[in-house]
Amino acid sequence: MPTAPRDLAQIRLDNALRLFDEFVAATVKHPDAAALRGLERRFAERLQIQPSYWSQIKSRSRQIGERLARQFEGCCHKPTFWMDQEHGATGTAPGSSTARLAPPPEPSFSDPQDDDERFIVGLVLTYYRRHPQRARTRLLDLLGEVLAPAEAAAPPLARTAPAAPVKADPAPTDVWRQAAAGIAPLKPKKR
Repeated sequence: MPTAPRDLAQIRLDNALRLFDEFVAATVKHPDAAALRGLERRFAERLQIQPSYWSQIKSRSRQIGERLARQFEGCCHKPTFWMDQEHGATGTAPGSSTARLAPPPEPSFSDPQDDDERFIVGLVLTYYRRHPQRARTRLLDLLGEVLAPAEAAAPPLARTAPAAPVKADPAPTDVWRQAAAGIAPLKPKKR
């Protein structure tokens, strides 16, 4: 006897939970309850939604609509309409539509690998979003100091200005103080 087709909302929910499972597996080796709470917040950020919205989706008080399903696919590097297809827990039969899906992409070298790197990337993005010109100038100056030895190996024709003398790397606390000195304090809230 044939089974009834599953509801699209349930398929999308199952796939969203599968995406979360993949995110957890890629992020931590042995998740505990505290780690999962933090991971849910970070997963919601990856999906570009509020953590409370992700909680509502999980509790089935909100459904994943067409636009949100495409957003999830884009943020998680899945092919279009991946969220609308059933993905069995085991392997798929050859020739089925899910067998033709591309494997999940390998994490790139430029993706943050741990909490410290995510913190630094978030800090830099916050600074850049508040003061784009100043951040660009300061960051390029800082990176220029770090990357100066690599620049010395470049052919002479690639240089447009004489190279500055290479400075010794300052202590991490000095770099932090210099960076913190250039960040303007937040404006007080208007009451």
